[in-house]
Amino acid sequence: MGRTNPTYRDALRAIEERWSDFRQALRRRDQPRFDQLFTYAREHADASGLLNHQNPLLPALLSIDLEQEARLDAHEERLEELEAALEARDDHTDDSAESDE
Repeated sequence: MGRTNPTYRDALRAIEERWSDFRQALRRRDQPRFDQLFTYAREHADASGLLNHQNPLLPALLSIDLEQEARLDAHEERLEELEAALEARDDHTDDSAESDE
């Protein structure tokens, strides 16, 4: 039988293992963040595997970027909602002050 190529998930696991010393050297508060980056990369492993890139770190980094972009979009949307709620509250407060006069 012929040799099989390692899957992208295998390559990603190997990258994570190679970076384990770096992870251990991080401050305790940053270690979960480091782990989360690899979670993001694993969430896009199917697409990354289809790419079959020579350097599996590049699709992992793009996957991380995609997840962080999604988080930024969610935060921006939430910020807009909060700003709109504050503006509506301020408008209501201004209207109440004017009617008291």
